[in-house]
Amino acid sequence: MHVFETILLLLLGATVLSIVARRLSIPYPTLLACGGALLAFLPGAPRLELPPELILALFVAPVLLDAAYDASLRDLRRNWVAVSSLVLVAVTVTTVAVAFTARQLVPDMPWAAAIALGALVAPPDAVAALAVLRQVNPPHRIRMVLEGESLLNDASALLIYRLAVGAVAAGGFSAAGAVPTFALVFFGSVVTGWLLARPVGLLVQRIPDAPSSVILQFVTTFGIWLLAEHLGLSGVVTIVVFGLTMAQRTGSPMPAHLRVPSFAIWETVTVVLNVLAFTLVGLQLGPILEGLSLADRLRYLGGALVILAVVIVVRLAWVMTHHAIVTMKGRRLPQQAVGSSIPPPTAKDGLVIGWSGMRGIVTLAAAMALPAGFPDRDFIQLTAFVVVLGTLILQGLTLRPLLSLLGIPKDTVVERELWLGRKAALKAAMSELEGDRTPAAERLKEEYAGALGRARDGGDSRDTPDNELRRRVVRASRAAIGDLRRAGTIGDDAYRRIEEELDWLELSARSTEPQA
Repeated sequence: MHVFETILLLLLGATVLSIVARRLSIPYPTLLACGGALLAFLPGAPRLELPPELILALFVAPVLLDAAYDASLRDLRRNWVAVSSLVLVAVTVTTVAVAFTARQLVPDMPWAAAIALGALVAPPDAVAALAVLRQVNPPHRIRMVLEGESLLNDASALLIYRLAVGAVAAGGFSAAGAVPTFALVFFGSVVTGWLLARPVGLLVQRIPDAPSSVILQFVTTFGIWLLAEHLGLSGVVTIVVFGLTMAQRTGSPMPAHLRVPSFAIWETVTVVLNVLAFTLVGLQLGPILEGLSLADRLRYLGGALVILAVVIVVRLAWVMTHHAIVTMKGRRLPQQAVGSSIPPPTAKDGLVIGWSGMRGIVTLAAAMALPAGFPDRDFIQLTAFVVVLGTLILQGLTLRPLLSLLGIPKDTVVERELWLGRKAALKAAMSELEGDRTPAAERLKEEYAGALGRARDGGDSRDTPDNELRRRVVRASRAAIGDLRRAGTIGDDAYRRIEEELDWLELSARSTEPQA
């Protein structure tokens, strides 16, 4: 019961902090991590100690799958150069820079342990990045690069981390042996995720009711992660490829009566996991500090702050260097040769991308997973916490002001594509009714023609006179069935059935866009 009570209290406190964060227009991961850190210093503070491998599976797998399912494979292809530079080069350069710095601060630290430290603090966290990005709402082109990076950088960093930890156990590190292992694990994970998508998709489609379908979706998500780990593959890469492949299956899409509740449940679950994850980040400060003397705390904290600065500076330096290289190449090639209508990246774009390096639960879980007796384990764990909390505070709190200061104009990519999609859908609907002269078909054609005109003018195609009337009558209908229920004329079974019908009618007439 103590664990259950602790979780309930953490959820309640985290919910309050999330509401406060939204009122103050600051990213909620930052406030949650700070709240958890302050809570860790209180006498009798709650402890929620979870095995590190459970932390990764529980908090990372479903959030990564949700992000991969929503990701645009087209935009990943368009931005593959920028994404690859962050996933491969930025992670590698950060790992090497941190390892070198750690060796200067702690000369007795083995190189393998220093590389493990560099690898676990190198990747910006998918959970942190997505949570912050959805609140600061950067331009579409920047968001696509950062979301693409957040899907894959954990994989490259955790593979380096795994090899380094194994090298400590083996007593040595061989780059010649590490590269083939890295490639084999990566490509094996890609193939496994791609192969599993079709049978799982067919299985989910055969489930007729929403509750069973959603349960199966979560079971397969965790099952795929665990299968990849048991096979020695990357759970991150396997889940991401699986999610991307599932999202592209448009031949036999999930029925609407399953998709609507599934999306609602997934959204709620990922928010709950985010809330618990960032609170857990803060709570880990207590266990880390318990085993350290005051002198060690101060010495380790100074070293951790130096590494925090290295992590931030190296990412910024690489992103701006990459931008300079791309700009020079762009000047040598005529725009027609590039063959893209997307505006070229600017230095302001690079600055925002370079500053969007928030670390999170993956870094902390990897630090907690270090085996007992690992060289300089206390220093590594404290450094991981300082880097996570430091980037969440420094970068998470200043990202929105940075966007305002730079004055980056909002692009209209999504709005333009919304118009194209709505136009195609409405024209297809009108073509389907072309030869039908019944009164019902004529009414629908008139309504669709009006919606097409509103969409062409940049308005919401659902904001029709008919839908305005539907929204009015739904309110009156709800009041009427509420009166019948209170009078005892109809029971709850009938009331709930009619309420569901009115819910669908209200949703079909809704004119506002859902918030991300």
